[in-house]
Amino acid sequence: MLMASFGCVGLGTHNEVVTERDRLAERVRLLEASNDALSAERVALADQLEDLRIEREQLEVDVADLRQQRESLSTNLSAREAELAKQNQEVERLRGTYEALVSDLEKELAAGQIQIRQLAEGLEVNVAEDILFPSGSAALSTGGRTVLRKVATELAKLPHEIEVDGHTDDVPIRGTLAARYPSNWELASARASSVVRLFQEAGIAGTRLIAVSHAEFKPVAPNDSPANRALNRRIEIRLRPQGRAQGSAEPTAAE
Repeated sequence: MLMASFGCVGLGTHNEVVTERDRLAERVRLLEASNDALSAERVALADQLEDLRIEREQLEVDVADLRQQRESLSTNLSAREAELAKQNQEVERLRGTYEALVSDLEKELAAGQIQIRQLAEGLEVNVAEDILFPSGSAALSTGGRTVLRKVATELAKLPHEIEVDGHTDDVPIRGTLAARYPSNWELASARASSVVRLFQEAGIAGTRLIAVSHAEFKPVAPNDSPANRALNRRIEIRLRPQGRAQGSAEPTAAE
């Protein structure tokens, strides 16, 4: 009896041990699975953290670039505003010179002997030949010198380049005059040079002055009548910023 009872207790204990072992084994398996999941999550979080670090660094670079762009735009805007203010000041000076010339040359403008145009970046004064030079001559007349001195007084106040263009009609040079001026090129050049010399005598720096001959090749009217030929015989005085091409004409004009 005692032995049988002892044997039964041993079997029950064995079963309990097996059950506990299995329970513990399952717990270990679950813990290992949980640990594996946590490890995988940790790796994923580490990857996310690295991605965020890279993204943050890129954002810092982008912010630095944007800050630099903003500073550059601010600098450019300041420079543009300064340039615009300078241009506005220049326009006002040109307008003042234009108005002064219109006032000083009122009689010649009324007679149609002079035309004055205000350009986008300068002025143009168109003077008929007959008030500047005797026929076939490049020597300025007394009246021509008076008119040009008025022009020089106003142009001297500005820093612009002054180009003096000589133009003729298409009548060839003949007779004794041809010995001095073989063609209209030489006559137009001599007349433009006479105006430039007077401007220099009036105090305008020679570095601002240019004399150009166009002969008969840039007419403003067909050379088909005495009146039209008279229009083509002219001196054009162009005022514009140094080193820049001539601007287009604005509507403002006095004729």
